[in-house]
Amino acid sequence: MSQQGDAGAAEAPGLSFGLSPEQTMIVDTVRSFVENEIYPHEAEVERTGTVPPALAEAIRQKTLELGFYACNFPEEVGGAGLGHLDFALVERELGRGSMALTHFFGRPQNILMACTGEQRERYLLPAVRGERMDALAMTEPDAGSDVRGMKCSAVRDGGDWVVNGTKHFISGAEHADFFIVFVATGVDETPKGPKKRITCFLVDRGHPGFAVREGYRSVSHRGYKNCILSFDDCRLPDAQVLGAVDGGFAVMNEWLYATRITVAAMAVGRARRCFDYAVSYAAERRQFGQQIARFQGVSFQVADMITEIDAADWLTLAAAWRLDQGLPANREIASAKVYASEMLARVTDATLQIHGGMGLMDDFPIERFWRDARVERIWDGTSEIQRHIIGRELFRPLGA
Repeated sequence: MSQQGDAGAAEAPGLSFGLSPEQTMIVDTVRSFVENEIYPHEAEVERTGTVPPALAEAIRQKTLELGFYACNFPEEVGGAGLGHLDFALVERELGRGSMALTHFFGRPQNILMACTGEQRERYLLPAVRGERMDALAMTEPDAGSDVRGMKCSAVRDGGDWVVNGTKHFISGAEHADFFIVFVATGVDETPKGPKKRITCFLVDRGHPGFAVREGYRSVSHRGYKNCILSFDDCRLPDAQVLGAVDGGFAVMNEWLYATRITVAAMAVGRARRCFDYAVSYAAERRQFGQQIARFQGVSFQVADMITEIDAADWLTLAAAWRLDQGLPANREIASAKVYASEMLARVTDATLQIHGGMGLMDDFPIERFWRDARVERIWDGTSEIQRHIIGRELFRPLGA
């Protein structure tokens, strides 16, 4: 581990801030993988906006050989059985690399653990073995953070469901063999007005009435594309329902809300890589006859950066630890996500400033880190949504 703020060895009775030997092995192994298998290909992916299929397959195969593919799944289904804290350490190290490439490190959606019967053989187990890739589809053009505002809907027709509508901003869809799709399947009248019921479906690529097309060009995470999904009288049997009919929120709340820890952890990893560039450049670059690190205007920026990175790191690991202990963690996860994603924006901006004009040139990856950082405050729940969750969790016990 680097000396710039990785989990250290300070301990107090009943409270440990160090990593176990097993956790240290996880960090070292994944970091080495990212440095040796991901870094060398980043510039080309950034230039072309695509990941060559042969490279994607090589990354997937090497991850399988390491025993880290689907490491977020329990051993009983073939995963590595990592807990939330250990998996946060994995994501933190993967955050150092290009998302377009680390995508093939293989972390299927945990929601697949809701599979039953034949679904386990068709979707869960092949995903864990790296034979099939999944993509999660919730967001719509008119329903982003407002999940209950979904217009993509399914209605009963005989023994099937007929799905119509559109999803967009679907990450990893160009590589997915099947999709985990949330759609509206009814409406309940409540004192607060109509409330849509949501159901989760498993949909195979190429299914009649279902199409995947290229999405929008994004300035963030080039090569990690988003796609648009279209449903046109797409007929799905009950066998494709994941969880219970109208039970979409139940499986969502059980399996998906912790994904915000992933965003926080990856933001910390990316910030640490960016910070290393800032420190190295400030120590080497000379102005007015001395290293710019000697200027208070630079050294104070660096001091603030590492303080914020460490704070975000501990917020994230503490939230993951609470999940492992079976403790309520909704507020802590939201705090980690909002703070880490906003910290990353400040760190990348300060690093660019320290590099001056060179920071905007593609000779350095700084401008890429700067661009990539922007989306972290939007996906998996915007900063505004996270603050709403924090406030709600604080005031709800008081009846406010």
